[in-house]
Amino acid sequence: MKITGEFEVKLNPIDSYAEGEKGITLNRMSIDKSFSGELNANSKGEMLSAMTPVKGSAGYVAIEQVTGELEGKKGSFVLQHYGIMDKGANRLILEVVPDSGTGELEGLTGKMAINIEEGKHFYEFEYEL
Repeated sequence: MKITGEFEVKLNPIDSYAEGEKGITLNRMSIDKSFSGELNANSKGEMLSAMTPVKGSAGYVAIEQVTGELEGKKGSFVLQHYGIMDKGANRLILEVVPDSGTGELEGLTGKMAINIEEGKHFYEFEYEL
């Protein structure tokens, strides 16, 4: 199955354990999202990022638990993020953590793509249940 929709995201800084050196900025952020469309859900998670002194080069990892309804089925699942920017060229992997589905979403697998257009965030979620 493949579904699409929109989401809103709020990122807020939280205390970090590690500090960057030699021009590297390390950040830790909370993630709060609200998904609409065929995925009607909210999520909470955390993100770790590293910004380099080279414009457009950075990396991040994140974990978020999504809770709500996927095409009318209630439950939750965890998304894992892996993002790299190499001088502006982006690569982003978002996958459902195996065996993280609960309730009617038990057994869920899949991957998500994120697009940002004119300041709005959109998702494309390809999944199997």
